[in-house]
Amino acid sequence: MEGIVVRRVIPSDNSCLFNAVGYVMDHDKHKAPELRQVIAATVASDPTKYSEAFLGKPNEEYCAWILNSDKWGGAIELSILAEYYGREIAAFDIQTTRCDLYGQEMKYAERVMLIYDGLHYDALAMSPFNGAPEEFDQTIFTVQRDRTIGPIEELALDFVKDQQRKRSYTDTANFTLRCGVCQIGVIGQKEAIEHAKATGHANFQEYR
Repeated sequence: MEGIVVRRVIPSDNSCLFNAVGYVMDHDKHKAPELRQVIAATVASDPTKYSEAFLGKPNEEYCAWILNSDKWGGAIELSILAEYYGREIAAFDIQTTRCDLYGQEMKYAERVMLIYDGLHYDALAMSPFNGAPEEFDQTIFTVQRDRTIGPIEELALDFVKDQQRKRSYTDTANFTLRCGVCQIGVIGQKEAIEHAKATGHANFQEYR
């Protein structure tokens, strides 16, 4: 198998999870509005499964919330999108090098890969060589009998470990953020969330 694992950067616009999934599934980095609709429709259609206990907020409120382009996606959204596309989604966390696999209980035949830096999702792809155009990317991989994707799995993990060594992640407990609206500085995700709740401001930039 020829090629290298590459990280395809997705814009930081609060919709990175959806656009990263759009890229690995459909080679399209602009699918967030469509995929938010898919998630809202899925959740609304099954209020028993997607209860307040599961979602952390009432079903109807969650559906309105996820359609807001300022809101971030996470594990719930990834599990719904894995089911929607009928493919496993592997999400690698750079800080811990852990890989969370969504949709694995469905034994899907294919898998895609994302990489997460504590705040932001990018897409992982196999490229024939360094600097090759994105249209040559392979983003969908066949799941083997042993439920791995063969040698690519090892290459992806090596890539994630290399990103960890380079500290290409955000320590969300201790990172410093500045509010893009009022320029106030906050430390860590907890303070950022508190500031957002108090002011309604949702535009933060990391600074060191």
